[in-house]
Amino acid sequence: MMRQQPQIVPRSFLCTISKSAALTCMFGAFVFLQFTVLGLANHAGEGYLSTGQRELVYYALQVFVILGYLLYSLFDRFRAGKHIRNITAAIVFGLFFTCVTLMLTVGNDSLLSVTVSMAAALCLGVIGGAVHHRMSLECAAGAEVARFMGLGSAAAVVLQYLLQIRWGVTSFLPLFMLAAFVLIVLFLTDGYLTADFEGDRKEVQTAPGRLLFSILIAVVFILSACFYNEYIHHLQIQSAYESYNVYSWPRLMLVPGYLLYALIGDRKNGRYVPITTLCVMLIMLLNVTLVGNPGAYRLNMCLFYFAISAFTSYYLLTFWRLAPDTSHPALWAPFGRILDSAMVLFTGMIRLSSLPAPVVLGADIIGVALVILMMALNGDFNLTEMRSTEKAEMPDLSPAAPDAVLPLRSPEETLSRMRENFQLTPREMDVLRELVLSEDKQTVISERLSIQVKTLQDYVTRLYRKTGVMTRAGLTDLYHETRNRS
Repeated sequence: MMRQQPQIVPRSFLCTISKSAALTCMFGAFVFLQFTVLGLANHAGEGYLSTGQRELVYYALQVFVILGYLLYSLFDRFRAGKHIRNITAAIVFGLFFTCVTLMLTVGNDSLLSVTVSMAAALCLGVIGGAVHHRMSLECAAGAEVARFMGLGSAAAVVLQYLLQIRWGVTSFLPLFMLAAFVLIVLFLTDGYLTADFEGDRKEVQTAPGRLLFSILIAVVFILSACFYNEYIHHLQIQSAYESYNVYSWPRLMLVPGYLLYALIGDRKNGRYVPITTLCVMLIMLLNVTLVGNPGAYRLNMCLFYFAISAFTSYYLLTFWRLAPDTSHPALWAPFGRILDSAMVLFTGMIRLSSLPAPVVLGADIIGVALVILMMALNGDFNLTEMRSTEKAEMPDLSPAAPDAVLPLRSPEETLSRMRENFQLTPREMDVLRELVLSEDKQTVISERLSIQVKTLQDYVTRLYRKTGVMTRAGLTDLYHETRNRS
């Protein structure tokens, strides 16, 4: 059940649609732009660069995407004022729009096409950092992000396939790219989706061990797909995208994968995501053996894309859920994407596709064993009981003896107990105190705490998420329940 969020007054046409639809459209629009822009960028240098040089362009694109994500997280770290943020956003969006326009109008057989593609990849990373950060914050606020991610991604795959692959680069492609661009600009800049967490970021609540295990599991998943990713990448460049094309019909197998995670990703707070992804990895062990002829190539492509959607869904949902409780959410929210591009670079350097099939299969089996071990240590196989970190956030509401006469705690003692039960930060305690001990409006409370109303709403959202209540009245009831118990 979704938790009710503090009401933020829309400022534009977004007031006519639900927030769920807005988030689905925003993420779907970004995925569509990501697929189409990188698809166009992969052709940069055709007729101008040699095959080896074009492979270097492919890896260079990954570097620029990573740099874009890191630039966004660095910018967010400085917490610049609204005016600076608006100017920076205008520059990034303007540069991205210009680069994409040139990619669609300038031929591939020039150095200009390569330069423009790199700049577009950099801007795409910056915009992607903002989109992933937004999805992470909405996850922290209790939104069903797996549904938004799955439906948006599936729609983006189908649209990109029809406009860029099945029908070729038609005149409709620029129109849809422009529409996606406009949607992202509106959704990222409109107050309807504004919920940045500000204030105390020094208290890291995500367990370091959980973060480490999640990184290692994601790395193994990505590496298990990198063999075939590199293998088909070499084939498609050597055949000029004719005999072998990574963008052919098997790409549609991404759709059932994304829809699967849209169905299960939000259940029990994502508890089914790790074990489902592990099952997909077990099936993908066939990946190494299905090579050598066109029939096996097509079957392997289907398997590859289904696994890619599973692995992508795993690391997106995992890091979206972990990021809000770290000291730097803007870095950790897109960390799965950063890992993905980094592993592509790593496997390219070691030439993974040139290794014998038995060696790669043996490495995959070792990877499966490591994932099972790390998931066991991480508590991912426990589908019923709460993890210890979750138990620490729950209040002690065990019933007292019926005949006992319990003294009431003082307000400060009660608040102190709530702070311990829910692991609240000092600033969250200040907000909680105002909400439960006064009946003042948010505008009055924000002035008393010397913070903006939006920032106050962010803290209220965090309190709702940590305590499990949905309204201010629910917080007050929880306060009185805690006060009445020994």
